[in-house]
Formats: sequence, C-alpha cells, structure tokens
Amino acid sequence: MRQLYFLLPGTTKKFACGGLWAELKTLEMAKELCPAAVVTYRQREPDILFLDDLLKTEAAHRAIFVLCWGFDVAKLAPRLKNFHAIYHAHSSGYGFSLPAQVPIVTVSRNTLGYWGQRSPHALLYYLPNEISPQFRNVHQPRDIDVLVHARKSSQYLLQELVPALEQHCNVFVVRGFIEDFAALFNRAKVYLYDSAEYWALQKVSEGFGLQPLEAIACGCEVFSSVNGGLSDYLDPGFNSQKIAGYSVEYDVQRILKAVQGGQTVSESAVHQLLSEYRRENILVRLMAILQDLNGFFDAMEKEPQTAIAPLTPFRLWQLRTQTLWQKVRKRLLKA
Repeated sequence: MRQLYFLLPGTTKKFACGGLWAELKTLEMAKELCPAAVVTYRQREPDILFLDDLLKTEAAHRAIFVLCWGFDVAKLAPRLKNFHAIYHAHSSGYGFSLPAQVPIVTVSRNTLGYWGQRSPHALLYYLPNEISPQFRNVHQPRDIDVLVHARKSSQYLLQELVPALEQHCNVFVVRGFIEDFAALFNRAKVYLYDSAEYWALQKVSEGFGLQPLEAIACGCEVFSSVNGGLSDYLDPGFNSQKIAGYSVEYDVQRILKAVQGGQTVSESAVHQLLSEYRRENILVRLMAILQDLNGFFDAMEKEPQTAIAPLTPFRLWQLRTQTLWQKVRKRLLKA
C-alpha cells in the first residue's frame, strides 16, 4: 500500500467546516489500513508536512496525493500531473475537469453520477461519509419541539417558517458553535434543514449533508430539502419529510403533527439505513478501493498506457456532426 497524503489548505479554525471534519475522519480510517498523513498547501503548520517541501522528495513519487478541497483542485491537479493523485469529491458543480489518470472517490451517489458524466474515462468509486457512533437514539424525554441550525438555512425557513412555528410550539434555533450535536438531537422531536438556497448561491452542490442523517440516527423526525447528496438517503414520506412543501401553512400543519405524534420511522428501518454509513462498512469499502487504486498506479508505472479519447467539447462536436451526417446519408440513400 502506498502512503496517502491528504491535501488540505490548513487545519486551523480558519478552515473549519463540515468538509474539513469529514476529510480528517477519512484520514483517521485510512491510517488503519495504510500510512497516511495530512499535507497543507496554503499555510505552514507545526508538525505537519507542507506541499512545496514534500514535492522535492523521493517519497512524493511513491505516494498517492488525495485532493479534496473543491475550490483548489483545478490549481492543484496540474502541479501533481507527474505524481499519483486522486480526487476525494464531496460537492459537485465547481466546473473543472480532470484527466482520466486521476481516479475519483465520491462521498455520495449524487456526486458519483455527476463525475460519471463529466469524467467518463476515469476510475470512479463511492465511499460515503461516516456517521459516528455517538449519533444514536438514547430514548430520553425530548424538551425541544423543533430544532433548527441557522447555518445554511434558507430565508424562508428562518424568516417565515420559524416565526410561524414559534406561535404554536417550542422552537430552538442554533446560531453558534455546538460541541455535542448528538445530545441536542436527542432532546429534539423534529429537526428542520433547508440548504437548497444556500448551495444555489454557492453555485455548488450539497456534497453529503451529515446533519439530517445524524438527526435521524438520534430519533428525530426530519423535515429537509432533498438537494444534492441529501437525495442519497432521504426518502420523503418514508424516512423523512420534504420541507418547504408549497406553503407556510401546510408546512406548519405537517410539522406540528410530527411534534405531537413522535418519530414515525422504526428503529429497525433507521438501523438498516445507517448501516451503510457506519465505520465498519466504510472500512471494508475503503480497503477495496485502496487495493484497486494501488493496482491501477502499479499498471501505469509498469507499461505505457494509451488513454481513451476524452469527451472534450471538440470531440462532442465531432460526434454530433457524425450522427447528423449518418442521418442525412440514410435519407439520401432512401431518396
């Protein structure tokens, strides 16, 4: 197994976000299977490798670099064209393309489909994010009727739906950092999440959407948007409900019914849903992916490879022209 170098702009508070925590979790799992380490490239940090220094060493040529920070991948990939690199894709929609020699590992099937269309000749894999063991239903009394996390929430949710709900029930809006979200989910009956507007403004997709799945794991009834990676696991009407359902009045009616009725998803259904996202399953998948990747890079080193012609705009124009000519030719032959 080759050494894995996970490329991050930095690991300090400046870069703190769900994507960073998810990548560091993946790094910790990878360490159970092969040598793995963080490498920063925007800022130097104590006791952490820096990319500019690492690329000057022999170790860099024997390793696999893991790209993950979507906004930086387009700049980093050309720097690593003479090294082995993969892209660990969270969100989609950044607009860049990658050469076929860069395999892509996606955290959602939604993102997998995006890269299946955009990079059809690259190796593609699916490796979901982990739902940590602390996210589970502890069966305690729930004193919060409706829980909302302000970050990434739509204006509709915060400015229309929440005020309407506050007239009927106990609504708790999180506006700052929460250290133990599992404990908070276990206090709530209903969790609301509406990120479609936020990601539309960012012009990229919801890569995975950990919080609705974590809330389900803790026994909450979830009302959520179903954009991007959320569509991997949310099944409106069965394990969740679609938020922003036509009108404020109808949303309020459905949410209050859930507050009064409790969780409608059985524990066995929750367990079945979560099994795909628990550590033991992800480790098995990660081992299989790493073995495949090492085999791929071994093959590239041993003998010259002839890359399949990429689907560039010019290639697509050629194919459309050929198809059009074939149709015209058939009509001329029938005439």
